[in-house]
Amino acid sequence: MQKYYTRACNFYFGKTSKEKNKRKLSFTLGSNHSISFDSIEIISRVSKKKISIKNINKLPLKIKKKVLFDLKNICKHKKILSLKLKDLPVLMGVLNLTPDSFSDGGKYNKNLLAKRQINKLIRDGARIIDVGGESTRPGSKDVMQLIEWNRIKSSMKYLTKKKIFVSLDTRKSFVMKKALNYKLDLINDVSGFNHDKDTIELLKKTKLPFVLHHMKGTPKSMQINPNYKNVLLDIYDFFEEKLKQIRKKGIKHNNIILDPGIGFGKNLKHNITLINNISIFHSLGLPIMLGLSRKRFIKDISGINDSKERIGGTVSSCIYSMLHGVQIFRVHDVNEINQGIKIFKKLYY
Repeated sequence: MQKYYTRACNFYFGKTSKEKNKRKLSFTLGSNHSISFDSIEIISRVSKKKISIKNINKLPLKIKKKVLFDLKNICKHKKILSLKLKDLPVLMGVLNLTPDSFSDGGKYNKNLLAKRQINKLIRDGARIIDVGGESTRPGSKDVMQLIEWNRIKSSMKYLTKKKIFVSLDTRKSFVMKKALNYKLDLINDVSGFNHDKDTIELLKKTKLPFVLHHMKGTPKSMQINPNYKNVLLDIYDFFEEKLKQIRKKGIKHNNIILDPGIGFGKNLKHNITLINNISIFHSLGLPIMLGLSRKRFIKDISGINDSKERIGGTVSSCIYSMLHGVQIFRVHDVNEINQGIKIFKKLYY
């Protein structure tokens, strides 16, 4: 039986969005009235068709029911506990406390340097800080759980005193349990909770919000010839099936963020396809996060214009994704991304 997917498209931003909403010519994306859309793309494994929202009632009954169900998810208000997602986007600042992360390994793995970076990320406008003690760059090896915890525990203690949403970037239930003694608001496991069988049970007991992340393979193997039948629909199906499994395990809340995992078992074509069509994931009814910061796809596209921090590529891809309703960006250079978004919004409005 043919399965259909709904992707919101033809987005409007700022004044144009508000004008469209007043004239009832578009749907609002969630509770954010600065972004709306007036068309959808109906996708299957064998075809896709773009239509105006005015023509939804003309669809065959079965497809119409599916589209209307998806539209409810696309348009519903989304938030993560106290983290309001109305004023897009939310920036998650990266705090890598590792010697070997792909772009900033060793920069902040001393306590004083980590504290300074935490304060800088907050000052620059991060609303979430994502603390990690294990590199998951392509080709990286597993780190023993106690080593990982020892790398981050001082910063976790320091963050307890701060008014900031604290995220923990780990694949290990041991590290998650240790962090529960401090301030912990979000679990960000890049393995999609496939690395450690005990993580789902911990999430059930604590009712903590979490990021559901897609990664093909492991950090060590994920970039060795990754392949998909259809990268966009395969990852959508992964999220849908994983959410069903999570619900069966007893996790009923909706404090869940979806991250399709740019660069995690994807080549350049896969990454571009995902970013270009990112709005398909809105129909799952949960906030979307993207980790675009300093990623390899920026180098692959920019060629001789590549740079160490890849700020230009990060800013442009974040703004592009923001215009398609992505709510959260995980970034290293919070100040520069914030600057780019503020200027864009001012000029656009």
